[in-house]
Formats: sequence, C-alpha cells, structure tokens
Amino acid sequence: MERHPLAPSLDATTLAHAVDWAIASRRSIRAFSPQAVSRQDIDAILEVARYAASGMNTQPWQVHVLTGSAKERLSRAIAAIDDDPQHSQELREPYTYYPLTWVAPFVDRRRKVGWDLYGLLGISKGDKARMHQQHGRNYHFFDAPVGLIFTIDKVMAQGSFLDYGMFLQSIMVAARARGLDTCPQAAFTKFHAVISQQLVIPDSQMVVCGMSLGYAAANSVENTLVTEREPVSAFTTYHHHVHQEATP
Repeated sequence: MERHPLAPSLDATTLAHAVDWAIASRRSIRAFSPQAVSRQDIDAILEVARYAASGMNTQPWQVHVLTGSAKERLSRAIAAIDDDPQHSQELREPYTYYPLTWVAPFVDRRRKVGWDLYGLLGISKGDKARMHQQHGRNYHFFDAPVGLIFTIDKVMAQGSFLDYGMFLQSIMVAARARGLDTCPQAAFTKFHAVISQQLVIPDSQMVVCGMSLGYAAANSVENTLVTEREPVSAFTTYHHHVHQEATP
C-alpha cells in the first residue's frame, strides 16, 4: 500500500500560517528570472500535487514538462502562428473556457486586470501592436525556465475539469512553498493542435492549459500587479438551522 506524506513536523499554528501564506501569496507572475529550477523541485511539486482530490479517484491529469531547447522549440512554433493573423484566426479552442457573452461583474473584473497590467507597462488602449507583443509573451512562458503543458483525455466530462483545477492549484501552492512562482495560462489552449504535434500528444487527449514555473524576476513592473479580491461576505451565505414546528 502506498504511503502518504509524513505528519507535519510544525506546530498547528505555524503550519496554518505556512499554508495560508502559500495560498494567499500566489500570484500570476509575468516576468521570470533565468535562474534554473532543479529537477528535484519539479518532481517534489508534482509528487505532492498528485494527492489532489478527483471524482472516484480518476486522476485525469497528464503533465508535459518543458525545459531548454524543447521549450524554446514549442515557443517558436506557437509564436510563428500567433504572429500570422490569418492563420491565428482559423484556430479553434478545444473547449470553452470563458463565457460567450460577458456580463457584470465578471466583465468588469476582466477589464480591470487587463488595463491595470497594461497601465503598469505603459501600453495605451489603442496600441494593438504592443498588446499583441505582451500577449505573445505567454507563448515564451514569460521567460520562465520551466514550461508545463497539461492535457486531459477527451472522454472526460466537466467534472474532471473541477478535479483538474484542484490539481493545478496544488501545483501552484506547492511551488510557493518552495519559493517558486507560477502563471497558469489558458492562452495555450488555442494552439492545442501545434502543441499536440510538437509534443506527440495522442488524438485522444486535448490541452487544458499551460503554466510558467520559475523564480519571479526582481524589479519587473508587471510583477507588482496585485488583483483585487472580493471579501468573504460578498460571496458567502450562511444558512443557520431553524427549528420549525410540524404543522397539523
């Protein structure tokens, strides 16, 4: 029988603070330093993330780890298509990530984070060339030394995407615990065909997303972006038990 991780060696208060810190300090980093990430750290992150919950223990995740020339080769292949407007417009997403019709408050939050980022970078609303350039940095994993591509079997349904989200969160939190940063990237899904070709992914699988992994670049202005979060009271409803007398 497989052994689970050992019991924590920290006292309860220190452990709670450490876990809370790892979750709350996670941010999408968009500029990474060239400092290498050890294979030992990558393996340790995936080792703990595999304990993420999944319906009926289906464990629907498949992970492709890219470094060095393999990562650069994929980035060049995607960038070539991304820089060709006609070719890029012909691509189709393997699944619908965002709503087809945006409504408040979701559209407002989306716009705010976009313009906040562009504002930090000095990109004006009409500067489509610089917007495209910045968005294209996704496909170079924001210069992170490690790129992750996640795939799922096409037979799996929506519930497995819930499972996948828990797996991705586990990776990001485990990375923070090791002083590393990440950026989960839905931008890769559009290029699932070229990714599948480059990484020899079977037709039975599709790309879920990508992720950059590494150490945040110091003094990069885009890394100062902190998104606003709603207070717990804004999204939580408590239903208290109320005893009701049986009616005759």
